[in-house]
Amino acid sequence: MIPTKKAPPFVPTEIHIGTIEDERGPLGILSIKTTTGLLEIALDCEAADAIVDAIGEIRPKLPEISN
Repeated sequence: MIPTKKAPPFVPTEIHIGTIEDERGPLGILSIKTTTGLLEIALDCEAADAIVDAIGEIRPKLPEISN
């Protein structure tokens, strides 16, 4: 995917999860409130696994927060 115009990133301020069922089966719903509005994503098992894998790649590159 090659973006044509770079947009500023969404900054999450609140995250909620839930599930719904449609004619094809259950879906996970990831609701992310951001500084620019609400982003809702419906996830099947494959999409959820892909997001978990992506976070697994990103997480080690982020600094630890010490209290």
